[in-house]
Amino acid sequence: MSFHMYVPTRILFGVGKLKELHKESLPGKRALLLLSNGKSAKKSGAYDETLNQLKMAGCSVTVFQKIEANPLKETVEEGAAFARENHFDFIVALGGGSVMDASKALAVAATNPGDLWDYAFGKTGKAKEISIPPLPIVAITTTAGTGSEVDQWGVITKSDTHEKIGFGGIDALFPQIAVIDPELMKTVPPSFTAYQGFDALFHSTECYIARQANLMSDMYALTAIENIGKYLPEAVKNGDNLTAREHVAFANTLSGVVMTISSCTSEHSMEHAMSAYHQNLPHGAGLIMISMEYYRHFIQKHTCDERFVRMAQALGMKNASQPEDFLIALLDLQKACGVDQLRMQDYGITAEELDTLAQNARETMGGLFESDPIPLSHEECRAIYEKSFR
Repeated sequence: MSFHMYVPTRILFGVGKLKELHKESLPGKRALLLLSNGKSAKKSGAYDETLNQLKMAGCSVTVFQKIEANPLKETVEEGAAFARENHFDFIVALGGGSVMDASKALAVAATNPGDLWDYAFGKTGKAKEISIPPLPIVAITTTAGTGSEVDQWGVITKSDTHEKIGFGGIDALFPQIAVIDPELMKTVPPSFTAYQGFDALFHSTECYIARQANLMSDMYALTAIENIGKYLPEAVKNGDNLTAREHVAFANTLSGVVMTISSCTSEHSMEHAMSAYHQNLPHGAGLIMISMEYYRHFIQKHTCDERFVRMAQALGMKNASQPEDFLIALLDLQKACGVDQLRMQDYGITAEELDTLAQNARETMGGLFESDPIPLSHEECRAIYEKSFR
């Protein structure tokens, strides 16, 4: 029942909230605006409005637009060098979860000496203490998936060693301000709306069955699951439906907070291994691919039957009474969002590498395995991949 909670981010949530950013007390006057290497922020109008808001607040703005969908170590270090050379006061992360994640690592690398991987945890990371305060962050999310705008973690990929590792974890990496404006999400394509929504869902389902689950995290997790189950299919079907977008964005915000109170489990470690080797695999899509067999494993072990029943009910199956009902509800949601037929092979994953993925998952993000409701062995991890492979 006990928990420790500290979420210092000031959250501006709701339609049109980006237009209020200039009223906030920003952490300086020289802003580095961090963007992805795509066009979504400009297409949605978020880019122009962010520039307008920062100028109204009296800030000068310089843009760094190179962040990949799965942000790479070398890109983050390039951005950090640029930040040091130009003496920015703070970072504005505008975009989806990858931009949010990259902002955390960039904020650290901009102020601390050495290589970025000196401060990474897992495998070849040196896990050094972040001794110098990172640059402050203002997060403006244009997607509803990772919840990174309200937590202190990011995920960065070191491509030469196939490591995709959680980075950060210190209080100073909580964004000072998070803007969650569902109007900015209207242009997200249906498939990515689904991928991102399921990422948020699995943050909450994992935190709900994790060993660290508690009264507070349960409240956040179940509310997030309920909102995604009810509103994600409509957001996928009709991206202009602001009511659906708002509820999914709300669920995503809760799913970000819940990770600071409980913990994700090995499902996320397993997907990080997949996209560490296959850069073009969207994180949420990878999670969907393994989710049925992942949860089936723990259900068959009867690890926490009542929690799976409660999650099935939260997903809309009000008469759920067996843990297996969660699998039915989860598959129904995947079908409703058109993502039940995703295949690993379509992203270049082969059957021959599944054992390597199982090993990589434990080596790079082994800490999440410790959050599983019961221990998951290497052989069991590999079996989940194998049963998911189709």
